[in-house]
Amino acid sequence: MTPLGLYVHVPFCAARCGYCDFNTYTAAELPGGGDQAAFATVALQELDHAAVTLGADARPAATVFFGGGTPTLLPPEELVAILEGIRQRFGLEPGAEVTTEANPESVGPRALELLRASGFTRVSIGMQHAAPHVLDTLDRVHTPGRAGAAVAEARAAGFEHVSLDLIYGAPGESADDWALTLDTALAAGPDHVSAYGLEVEPGTALAARVRRGELGLPDGDAMADRQAEADAAFSAAGLHWYEVANHAASPRARCHHNLGYWRSHDWWGVGPGAHSHLAGERWWNVRHPSAYARRLAAGRSPAAGRELLDATSRRFERIMLEVRLAEGLDTALLSPAGVRAAERLERDGALELSGGRAVLTLHGRLTADAVVRQLTD
Repeated sequence: MTPLGLYVHVPFCAARCGYCDFNTYTAAELPGGGDQAAFATVALQELDHAAVTLGADARPAATVFFGGGTPTLLPPEELVAILEGIRQRFGLEPGAEVTTEANPESVGPRALELLRASGFTRVSIGMQHAAPHVLDTLDRVHTPGRAGAAVAEARAAGFEHVSLDLIYGAPGESADDWALTLDTALAAGPDHVSAYGLEVEPGTALAARVRRGELGLPDGDAMADRQAEADAAFSAAGLHWYEVANHAASPRARCHHNLGYWRSHDWWGVGPGAHSHLAGERWWNVRHPSAYARRLAAGRSPAAGRELLDATSRRFERIMLEVRLAEGLDTALLSPAGVRAAERLERDGALELSGGRAVLTLHGRLTADAVVRQLTD
């Protein structure tokens, strides 16, 4: 059967980052913090609902990913309780990958030791940047050196797989700032790094500041330079690309949960606003923690909406996602127009075509969105 992943969305943050448009809430936005205190209990109720709904399609989870928000704002015992709930209701495949995201200031040695002893295998730390003024612009609350310390604490706790998440292209970021960030991240010794160009999302505080002219953004050429510099630095350090924005020291160090998304596997998303996908059907939960809890307490599905993907939509999504992978795209998925576009992109140096696969070159990775548009037109 298609591998099954479990995603747990923990929608709580200590502070709201100005660039973030994820479904997250601070304590001030949830008076009394009751929703946060009850989260593990409510998540277990959704796991009960998932087990009943899947029925004969239930199978051991190949991957589990706690994301957010900031999962490590919850006491580690509650994360462990949710993982145990997954283990009891679904089981875990032998060697299953179990990841939690963490902000540098939200995790410490004791929590990491407990998580590792309880079956977590991977931790992904939101470093974002090393330049203090860039962290300030992004409204990040940790100090630049804290991310490296958190990596060391995770290693001491027994985590073999530790990832750092980085953002480039923030307002006010210089080329030297980004070089410092790359050097600092690699000096910490992660075996996985994700580096994403900043996107100014509508409705965020950062978007409002840009709109008012308070902040400016790097142009497209500067963003491409940042990405190329990251690719070169990571490769030189033995972290090789396997997805456009992701580099790992070995196949084992890759984020297999995210690979499940890119390969259109099945996953069930637990938590407010979480998305799920099963056999071509996709659905998403109500966004607010209180509404989410009320539905489950009443024995109702927390889903707010759903859609059934037809064959055309599924093919489009496979092209859009799989071309981003180092293993490339099966060219049999392409329409005749898509094949002609792929041949043109090969002549332009953006793709390599071989053995029925289309693989992005470095130039193609720097222009991946444009490549996807041409392949799917």
